[in-house]
Amino acid sequence: MGQSQLLMVLLGIIIIGIAIAVSINVFRESAISSKRDLVINECINLAILAMNYYNRSENFGGGNKSFLGWQIPDNLKTTASGTYKALVYKDSVVILGTGNEVVTGTDSVKVRTTAFSKFYKTIIIK
Repeated sequence: MGQSQLLMVLLGIIIIGIAIAVSINVFRESAISSKRDLVINECINLAILAMNYYNRSENFGGGNKSFLGWQIPDNLKTTASGTYKALVYKDSVVILGTGNEVVTGTDSVKVRTTAFSKFYKTIIIK
């Protein structure tokens, strides 16, 4: 082989290596985003359950304009996407969601959703 052919083979190997490194990073970012979206969706679903409890009369198993007494249903505390905990106050509920899959080193996705009587607010912690 000539020197120019060896340089072309070397250049091809370098380009393939760069393409593999870029694709691994893109895949990792996609996995993080997907996991974060799943945890956010489940936190929002729990916030809606809490809001329904707040607005429901005591006669129908609700809080009668209070979040006190609301709990995350047992089957939703741990799901395929993560684990969820709730801090319940009279006028709000703070739902903390932690993804069960480690996506960046030792960190997992963490989301905090706060439910009020008529709206909720979601903050991405990690």
